[in-house]
Amino acid sequence: MKASPKNLLATLRGVRHERPPLWLMRQAGRYLPEYRALRETKGGFLELCYDPEAAAEVTLQPIRRFGFDGSILFSDILVIPHALGQHLWFEAGEGPRLAPPLVDSTLASLETAHQRLDPVYATVARVAAALPPETTFLGFAGSPWTVATYMVAGQGSKDQAAARRLAFGDPAAFQAIIDAIVELTVTYLSGQIENGVDAVQLFDSWAGSLSPAQYERWVIAPNAEIVRRLRTLHPDTPIIGFPKGAGGKLRAYADETGVDAIGLDETVDPLWADAILPAHLPVQGNLDPLALVAGGEALDTAINRILAAFPSRPHIFNLGHGIVPDTPIAHVEHLIRRVRGG
Repeated sequence: MKASPKNLLATLRGVRHERPPLWLMRQAGRYLPEYRALRETKGGFLELCYDPEAAAEVTLQPIRRFGFDGSILFSDILVIPHALGQHLWFEAGEGPRLAPPLVDSTLASLETAHQRLDPVYATVARVAAALPPETTFLGFAGSPWTVATYMVAGQGSKDQAAARRLAFGDPAAFQAIIDAIVELTVTYLSGQIENGVDAVQLFDSWAGSLSPAQYERWVIAPNAEIVRRLRTLHPDTPIIGFPKGAGGKLRAYADETGVDAIGLDETVDPLWADAILPAHLPVQGNLDPLALVAGGEALDTAINRILAAFPSRPHIFNLGHGIVPDTPIAHVEHLIRRVRGG
């Protein structure tokens, strides 16, 4: 089959290339000196996300430097709770904060502010107009379970205990939070698609913290609903699901959500994933970000293992999670040469 000019988009639609297309999660960010320089002029992280000119520039920086096959929108998963009415800010060195936390408040107490998403749509339009024609433009949103963990606790946590307690103790209240996130996420991703993204990714960074029954209800069911509704609105737009930490529940996620491709985190054995996932389902991943930091033989060995793991399956080379700030640029350049056969 003749390759599409957008090889990554073709891969998401089921075309296998001898050399997989390549992009990296968090490829626009702190490991790049041009990002750090721009960040200094713009103040806080949230201000940067909501400045369409600056956010578009950040999105384009890794494409200019590395020529990745995919460009992912520069934004944050927490713009959804911000638009649902929570106050959002970032504490230096500590991460995001949301108020009031829904562990001791309710959705009804929030005043929605969907216009807060308008700058993101403006960023998408700017990037779509500036990308090279061969580059696939990826939009994204956080999956409902992961977004809800921040909304309930008011911040990130290692075990998502506040959200898990609420889900067990008052499932109706927690379901209302999930439903509100689903509703706005469909609108948000649809807006990204209408403004120029080619495909979207759902990030479920905390999917691994739930028991099987809870996983079915709070991970699979809401993601399946988003996929179903987006496919009705935009049937030609591929959807990537990234259920980090899914482990043995990976096959159920693939079967039951209906995503067009599935992202593998670094803990997944790619040979096992190839064996258990539906035949010909495109996969993405899954280099350990710290192998990229380490470089040398460790990096080459990991690259070789991943490249060999999918002999007949469409594959997008990526990390198993986001690139870390101390990643040497020379190691990224080496990765690109290896994946592309140089």
